[in-house]
Amino acid sequence: MRTSGVADLAGRVLAGRYRLVAPIGTGASGRVYAAWDVRLQRKVAVKVLHAALAEDAGFLRRFGAEAQIAASLHHPNVVAVYDWGEDAVSTGTPQPPAPFMVLELLEGGSLRSLLDRGDRLSPAQAAAVGRQVAAGLDYAHARGLVHRDVKPANLLFDEHGTARVADFGLARALAEASWTEPAGAVLGTARYAAPEQVRGVVDARSDVYSLALVLVEAVTGAVPFAADTSLATLLARVERHLEVPPELGALGPVLERAGRADPAGRFPDARAFAAALSAAAAVLPAPDPIPLPGPGAVDFDPHPTEIRPAVPTAPTTLGALPTAVRTVPPTAPPPGPLGPLPSVLQSPLPAAPPAGPDQPLVAIPVSTIPAAAGAPARGQPGPKRRRTRRRPERLVPIVVLVVLLVAAATAAFAASSATGPRTRVPNLVGTGEKAARDAARQAGVAVRTRTVASDDPAGTVVAQDPGPGTLLAAHHAVTLQLAAGPPPVDLPGVAGQTEAAARAALAAAGFVVTSEHRTDENIGTGLVVAQQPADRQAPPGSEVHLVISDGPRPVEVPNVVGKGYDDASKALTAKRFKVSRTDEYSDTVPAGQVIRHSPVAGAEAPRDSAVTVVVSKGRDVVTVDDYTGETVEDAVAALEQAGLQVDVVGYRPGKRVRHQDPPKGTQLRRNETVTLYL
Repeated sequence: MRTSGVADLAGRVLAGRYRLVAPIGTGASGRVYAAWDVRLQRKVAVKVLHAALAEDAGFLRRFGAEAQIAASLHHPNVVAVYDWGEDAVSTGTPQPPAPFMVLELLEGGSLRSLLDRGDRLSPAQAAAVGRQVAAGLDYAHARGLVHRDVKPANLLFDEHGTARVADFGLARALAEASWTEPAGAVLGTARYAAPEQVRGVVDARSDVYSLALVLVEAVTGAVPFAADTSLATLLARVERHLEVPPELGALGPVLERAGRADPAGRFPDARAFAAALSAAAAVLPAPDPIPLPGPGAVDFDPHPTEIRPAVPTAPTTLGALPTAVRTVPPTAPPPGPLGPLPSVLQSPLPAAPPAGPDQPLVAIPVSTIPAAAGAPARGQPGPKRRRTRRRPERLVPIVVLVVLLVAAATAAFAASSATGPRTRVPNLVGTGEKAARDAARQAGVAVRTRTVASDDPAGTVVAQDPGPGTLLAAHHAVTLQLAAGPPPVDLPGVAGQTEAAARAALAAAGFVVTSEHRTDENIGTGLVVAQQPADRQAPPGSEVHLVISDGPRPVEVPNVVGKGYDDASKALTAKRFKVSRTDEYSDTVPAGQVIRHSPVAGAEAPRDSAVTVVVSKGRDVVTVDDYTGETVEDAVAALEQAGLQVDVVGYRPGKRVRHQDPPKGTQLRRNETVTLYL
């Protein structure tokens, strides 16, 4: 599969709608342009992907599915997706149409541009940006969408400095594409990848890890663990936790937890990460405004050229009507039997404005006809004349003229009424049936549908008649051809498998996999609890949602302090805990009773985990024996073995004990002293 770059396509119009104005960014997957939507007359951003991706039919299906999911996200910290499609943007040699995605244009620039310019964020600014990004990630995660490629180039700012996350879903579609990325593209992604992505396992905690690396780079200018190769970069963080420099202050402990090598040690989700960033921001000074890099000056002249598709002339029952009423030349008519015509017929008719494709013919009102020479103006009394008998034949030309004008006005009105106000047919190809109906309704066009055989996702519009840009009378219909969808294929049953094995099996069968985690009392941690759909067959390229077990729900540890060991053991066993016992002396707790336990009462611990119970052995005391009459050496050895200290008065080797203090039977604390007198 070839590697393809992206040429500068400024000036091209995609799908007859999006005029590319100027490139504002280039990445591994394609180039981003500031563009003008000629239909809605607004600024947009268009990401044109490599034309080589169009050769991968599986990628195009996944790209469409991911774009539709991304377009459903509506959050203040997520870049809005407006549209997507394909267009033959290449020049020279024939190539397949390249896919593109239409996004809202954010004019504050990207975090990547800010860092490349040499700017850095303060810890307070990084906490604010991280909190906004984490909120956007949490919104997407709750809808089953993991980003997989959180990096500075995908974090954009609007003109107010609010951070937005871009390219949701695109990372997964690109990850499964059978094309060769440009040199360094994989390394660029690996710089921010979580350790578990080496095994192809990702969830919400992977995005949390990547965001932590991004925030460290935003403050320090250096990416943690970055190495010369992708493999070295990923392996460097598999066994090592993120170490945050002290210059990040209160932000450091939050990022260190988010950057744990084991996902279980991180924040459980982006919402918890956002809350921790908010807490850190509360103890940091108020952040200064972020120095937005912006996309640079872009000239959005909406009308550099006229883009108007040709419109065929519609025949009428009166023949082809002229586009304008022509002026009658003021030549004198030949004399007839009735003599010269009145001057009203010798005056030119007022010229009508030319009728364009969107403008109906306009009848000339009779009131604009010039009065005959010598006739009084309307409302003005004429000179008194002697009443004479009018000759009927002199009225004939006027009557004929009036009849002709009324006929022309009637024909024009009939043509206008038959056609009605006209509207342009929108481009509906590539959208789903519901989206197509909504767009047609907004354009004032009715919709008819028919299903055709096609491997595109079921319900996708694969063709339309008439085509985009055609002028139709209001509420006339456009016929949409809807894809029947590819024939279903066998759907692997993956319940009970590990998440990695299930994803591999479904991806090999051509399905798009999403997942969520939840506790389960019977299925072990990391295993698939269920899959949706659970049918034996499903359309290829469709989405399969997996439910992954996080193990049994944690259990609250009961309070067994002060209970006898047997009672404490029964209470813990009833809660499905295992019991581990240790014993120690206590001056306050009677022997046999529980002094403390770990985890403590009220804490939650995994079911079937161990609770360590510390049981009292009572007071740590020693009863003094009678050592009188024994040699000093034997008495000292016995007392030290019992845990007591010894003081000897009148020591001589081999002498016997004559007296001791305290006497026999006295109870002493361990390490207290007994005095021997020889």
